[in-house]
Amino acid sequence: MFDPQSPLSDQVGAATRAFLAKPLRLLIGGHWVDGTAGETLATSDPATGRVLARVAIGDAQDIDRAVAAARAAFEGPWSRLSGFERARLMRRLAALIEANVRTFAELEVLDNGMPIALAERTSGMAAQMWDYYAGWAERIEGTTTTPPAFVGEALTYTLREPVGVVGQIIPWNVPLSMACLKLPPALAAGCTVVLKPAEDTPLSALLLGELIQQAGFPDGVVNIVNGRGATAGAALVAHPDVDKISFTGSSDVGKAIVRAAADTLKKVSLELGGKSPVMVFGDADLDLAVPGVAAATFFLQGQNCMAGTRIFVHESIHDRLVDGLVAHVAAMRIGHGLDPATDVGPLISARQRSRVEAYIADGIASGATLAAGGEALPGPGNFVQPTIFTDCRPDMRIVREEIFGPVMAIQRFGDDDLDTLAARANDSIFGLSGSVWTRDLSTAHRMAGRIRSGHVSVNCHGAVGPNIPFGGYRQSGWGREFGREGLDQYLETKAVTVRL
Repeated sequence: MFDPQSPLSDQVGAATRAFLAKPLRLLIGGHWVDGTAGETLATSDPATGRVLARVAIGDAQDIDRAVAAARAAFEGPWSRLSGFERARLMRRLAALIEANVRTFAELEVLDNGMPIALAERTSGMAAQMWDYYAGWAERIEGTTTTPPAFVGEALTYTLREPVGVVGQIIPWNVPLSMACLKLPPALAAGCTVVLKPAEDTPLSALLLGELIQQAGFPDGVVNIVNGRGATAGAALVAHPDVDKISFTGSSDVGKAIVRAAADTLKKVSLELGGKSPVMVFGDADLDLAVPGVAAATFFLQGQNCMAGTRIFVHESIHDRLVDGLVAHVAAMRIGHGLDPATDVGPLISARQRSRVEAYIADGIASGATLAAGGEALPGPGNFVQPTIFTDCRPDMRIVREEIFGPVMAIQRFGDDDLDTLAARANDSIFGLSGSVWTRDLSTAHRMAGRIRSGHVSVNCHGAVGPNIPFGGYRQSGWGREFGREGLDQYLETKAVTVRL
């Protein structure tokens, strides 16, 4: 359990300490219950290794219970609420999240390791997601169209109806944000949900469950089943009474989900891996590009799917950009996320740290030049220095594979035409995000159009928001989240023709 005598305890509020001290169970049908098998799992601070809490976890039987509760709510009280009533509940929840932003942020830091400033910002954005989709709950509309001629005089219209019971599986890298980009559009559409948090970071989802109850959502509308992917996650994907799965995580697991969902032909949306290109042209503003490119790679210690880890830089500014990045990285402070001065926190686990170290070793062995970082820090915690490689080739693993860690791979380009540069940028199995850095608006728009990714930013990276669709091409996934497109993932269209 969290140690109130630890050196950082004075930076953790009473609400956080109280939350960690109580039993942390599963939310099924409006009740907090233990898993059927009575099993628990420890969740730890990745900066210290200290156990924060033990959390009840579920298995296939608990998924059965949760799906049954979601189905009963979908066919019962939730179906009788209008969009305006759903919106009222969602706005009430948004206010509760805003009132508890500091507690959410502290739990995110302790459970995930991210710096506190980032945790507060993402927790605030989580509340915005509920407000944004509350507006859509009030605006779900069908259309009228021309009926078929053989029917005669008639009225044909469409209805937009909820998909039904949805299974949502979220990753560990931004736990609260991931829950709050999936739940709001599903509930706005009128679906009910079984949410499986990542076993490494369950805490913020459980606090969110408490606030969902406080906001007055009917029992069973949101069910939260902590558990391992191989048991609870697999049972949720295969369950015959789940109408849709929404998953964020690795491409390999996404492919396994598609195979498992095939037997029931349930709908599937996937937000998967990335290896995003960052194109820095010779006329780029280096005062803007240096910190921007560094943030593109090292945001969340590189543990995010849209990380800009493949850097393409024009030879005329290559050395200046690299010198600026090396100096920028040297000034970044590595430490516990609760320290306000921390820029870079720990990786999520010792396993992930070892994975990143292996990629760094492979980069060196492959002939890339190590310009900065490259080492894990001694002592407790899963800390790895922000790492910069130059002289990279397209065939290197550090260039081609998603590392999910703080590793940047830089390649040069010359006076190539935009089609040639775009071919280099698109030489990947992924297509999630990307960015272009230039003062030339023509180059910016033309390059943005050529990059085969679901999201491209100019003179910034990863400019996402509740209203901006986000998702990938190729093996970065199926479908979109955020915006109206995110709502569409949870709706069916029914056509009705009435002969008059």
